[in-house]
Amino acid sequence: MRASHTYDVTVKWTGNLGSGTDSYRSYSRDHEVLADGKAGIAASSDPAFRGDPARWNPEGLLVASVAQCHMLWYLHLCAVGGVVVTDYQDHAHGVMTMDESGGGGRITEVVLRPEVTVADASMEEKARSLHDDVPAVCFIARSVNFPITHAPVIRVQQT
Repeated sequence: MRASHTYDVTVKWTGNLGSGTDSYRSYSRDHEVLADGKAGIAASSDPAFRGDPARWNPEGLLVASVAQCHMLWYLHLCAVGGVVVTDYQDHAHGVMTMDESGGGGRITEVVLRPEVTVADASMEEKARSLHDDVPAVCFIARSVNFPITHAPVIRVQQT
């Protein structure tokens, strides 16, 4: 029997400005993403779609999920593969391409740009190559239908 995991979230719209969705411009796209025991995420739509630029939007959260999953699996592969990572950050970039009608779109690519610091120069090449192993195990990468590429930068910790 296969193991399964469940994830329950609540999305609560907070953007009723008094007349609900009376018209396209009469409501805010603000909402909160909630889950038991976790801090809420203040969210909205992308500013291009009348959203609040100070809040997370679904597109940004999707790109963040891709980057998080890659990082967590990468760190695991490094830990079991003898690569000591001392610092990691990723400046991920996602592209949404609109369809011809302008009414919808889809994420068409995500580029991960992890900057990894390893403890020793002897680990540098393996640290680079382990990024290639992540897509086979990252559940987010395995669940989406757009290409995810990565351009890692590996540095050796200065002593």
